Amino acid sequence: MQTLDRALKLLKLLAEFDGLTLSEVAQRTELAPATAYRLLTTMEDHGFVMNNEAEGLWRVGVEAFRAGSAFARGTKIVDVGRPVMHALMERSGETANLAIEEDGDVVFVSQVETHEAIRAFFRPGSRGPMHASGIGKALLAERGDDEVRRLVGRKGLPEYTRKTLVTPDALVEDLADVRARGWSLDDEERHEGMRCIACPIYNAHGEAVAGVSISGPTVRMPDDRLAQLASLVKQAAREITDAIGGQVR
Repeated sequence: MQTLDRALKLLKLLAEFDGLTLSEVAQRTELAPATAYRLLTTMEDHGFVMNNEAEGLWRVGVEAFRAGSAFARGTKIVDVGRPVMHALMERSGETANLAIEEDGDVVFVSQVETHEAIRAFFRPGSRGPMHASGIGKALLAERGDDEVRRLVGRKGLPEYTRKTLVTPDALVEDLADVRARGWSLDDEERHEGMRCIACPIYNAHGEAVAGVSISGPTVRMPDDRLAQLASLVKQAAREITDAIGGQVR
């Protein structure tokens, strides 16, 4: 079990980067280089990682992609959400994102990038903090305040910018505003100069199971444009909810 645990941690690490040397892998996982090498070569034999000898870099292999694609195939929301996200990107001019919650984190499962030069980018499968994420706050707003406090008590409220909500009271107050207006706003709380507007997506039981958002620089998402953009995001969330047979509570 320890070997399997270490191998999976290595695979998750490689998924976060475009390539790492053996020494970098060993350092980031706190494994001995010889141990890391044995695990990597075993996974390489099965196609889950690959080694570019010319560059000396280890990367995720094709079999890991195939395994991950099985999740997307089994997740109806990813397939039905793509055309809606494309339309949302065209209407808003900003990058459209689709994410779910897993173990108190936001996990991005799909993205349609804007044509603009300055854009937000979230690698599919990447994780983010819920309290500093548009989709994260949209999903948190569907929970009671006590549940939110328990979650942030476990996960913490790390500060990323001067606007990050770093106390439970500040987050709970912000979530009350989210519920009142029907959409959430990440106002430079994760990355300075970037904003995100998000709305939840519901399943057939009226449960918020995912969120859709648009992300872009504050210069293209000024205060006087937020309501207009939010209406586009709300429409997209309704369309995806309808497409998966969901209903708003």
